[in-house]
Amino acid sequence: MKTADNKHQDAWLVYDGECPVCTVYCRYIRIRETVGTLHLVDARQPGELMDEITAAGLDIDQGMVLKFKDVVYYGADAIHMLTLLSTPSGLFNRLNYHVFSHRLGARIAYPLGKAFRNLVLKLLGIRYINNLASKH
Repeated sequence: MKTADNKHQDAWLVYDGECPVCTVYCRYIRIRETVGTLHLVDARQPGELMDEITAAGLDIDQGMVLKFKDVVYYGADAIHMLTLLSTPSGLFNRLNYHVFSHRLGARIAYPLGKAFRNLVLKLLGIRYINNLASKH
């Protein structure tokens, strides 16, 4: 029999803390209580998880990262997995579920969201994170 501690598997979502689009998304996304806690990690702050992402060669400017059960999901795969972990409560989460719960939907919609994010950053004069620049 599993104990309550074994049932919960926390998740870590790495996002751009200066991006208004990313911040709004992170403010409203909710994962099911049976999953555990969703930890939001600002990619602009140094830390072990950002070191792991950079070492894996993942460009955080090109996609969010979700770490769940020691598996790293990137870009459309991250948003798809996060959607599968999320609760159906609230209009935002229901809409999110309808768009991103299927891999095809995530693969189509995620690049559109990323393009919108890039446009917003450019219009607001917010620089990219460039986490891979230090590797060159």
